[in-house]
Amino acid sequence: MPIAPDTKDWTWVLHERCPECAFDPLEVEREDIGRRIRHAAAAIHQRLHGEAVSERPDDETWSPLEYGAHVRDVCGVMLTRLEQMLEHDDPEFANWDQDRAALDGGYRSLDAEHVAAALDLAAASLANAADAVPTDAWNRSGRRSNGSVFTVETLLRYALHDLEHHVVDVQRAD
Repeated sequence: MPIAPDTKDWTWVLHERCPECAFDPLEVEREDIGRRIRHAAAAIHQRLHGEAVSERPDDETWSPLEYGAHVRDVCGVMLTRLEQMLEHDDPEFANWDQDRAALDGGYRSLDAEHVAAALDLAAASLANAADAVPTDAWNRSGRRSNGSVFTVETLLRYALHDLEHHVVDVQRAD
């Protein structure tokens, strides 16, 4: 059974604490973003080597494997958007349908070892890019086609929330 698409606008996590995972955007320091991305990815990587990695806890929730593949792809999408923001003035980001990506990418049938390795690489690339943001670039802007505007800083906080939120999701599956 396919998971119902997520239609929430999660941009509110840029201004208030997430009640599901306790992420607080006001407690995120710029210089910690890369480290926290690495830490979250490592936690998800570890879960990809656990029991029942491809089993969904219920019909409404992805398996740890699916979350791992999603986070791998989130890192790639966010890195692309970050690079666009650093190279262009106020770029509009290409749409990304995470639910379509899960179906098209066959997340449910992927090999957990391969996902873990690809997640490590994708997260390291995003974390390294976050660590390398020039001081004068944190306020550069970009936008989604729905009109949501991000700065480099809010984009990276948004990405960090996604990763840390999914750490809670995969640990809940234990």
